[in-house]
Amino acid sequence: MSAKKAVNVSIRADLLAAVRAEQINLSATLENALTEQLQIRRREKWLAENAEGIAAYNREVEQRGSFGDKVRGF
Repeated sequence: MSAKKAVNVSIRADLLAAVRAEQINLSATLENALTEQLQIRRREKWLAENAEGIAAYNREVEQRGSFGDKVRGF
């Protein structure tokens, strides 16, 4: 686990009140949301960076089939 660092964030007062009323852990919730967004962004970036290779592979499979087609029993 990485070291924690205190930061300041601003959220709507009504949202903060509702979250506190439900005893939701702000730090954990923010970390989870940021982790999810980071994964989404990294996936999108990877897909964009590799789009040409993915398209070439898909064309190859369309033209010649996949390597497992010959041994697949279904």
